Amino acid sequence: MEEDTVKRIGIIGVGEIGRAIVMGLRHGGDESPEVFLSPRGARAASELSEHYEGVQVCADNQEVVDRSELVIIAVRRQDRHDALAGVRVDDDKIVVNVMAGVGNDDLRQTLATDAPLARAIPLPTIRERRSVTVVYPSHPEVDSLFERLGGVLPVADEDAFNVCSALTGTLTTHYWYLATITSWAADHGIASEDADRYVRSLFQGVGRSLSDETRALHQLAADHETPNGNNERIRTTWFDPANSEALTSALDALLAELT
Repeated sequence: MEEDTVKRIGIIGVGEIGRAIVMGLRHGGDESPEVFLSPRGARAASELSEHYEGVQVCADNQEVVDRSELVIIAVRRQDRHDALAGVRVDDDKIVVNVMAGVGNDDLRQTLATDAPLARAIPLPTIRERRSVTVVYPSHPEVDSLFERLGGVLPVADEDAFNVCSALTGTLTTHYWYLATITSWAADHGIASEDADRYVRSLFQGVGRSLSDETRALHQLAADHETPNGNNERIRTTWFDPANSEALTSALDALLAELT
């Protein structure tokens, strides 16, 4: 392989994340590596191969490994033993483990390989190259791949990796929060479509402000508040010490499960 360049990528498990990686690789029509997909998730794999040039569905998972330089394992944690049973991975391959809660020692034992293994946390927005991917341990080809797909954040150890993995568990809570305040507005007489449009507009603006990394998150919050104003009132009455503690406890419990 050329330094930091992978020309053939295999993906075992073509669910939401596997699909997003393929779309990210092809985003903008850039020249991209060949992609070999497992038949697992057959419908999604077939659709991707029909839509994108250089994307092929293999007969089985062993063929995915054999035809690839870098193999991404993206099956569900509970399905990994069935999906990887009997699969041989030569030591010259690179394996990227994107299964939540499955450590590299566990995966190495399953695969019985000495190939380099790296864990990664790609998110669905990788399809648009808008997601920073946490990686452990750092590996030149793996880092290069995810840097291309929106950015890479190598971390020092698996403990740090698991903390970042727990953080991803807060995403749907944010969406549910937006859905709840939208429903509240509708209950108070605002047409549902108008409430939805307005809430989306409010928080798209918040999302854009996050790109300003010169301001800390607490500073961003302070910049949106005035003393005794509306924002301060909702923050201090709803996000009180009890709710803060509940969130911390939920994250602690998730982290304990991941480790």
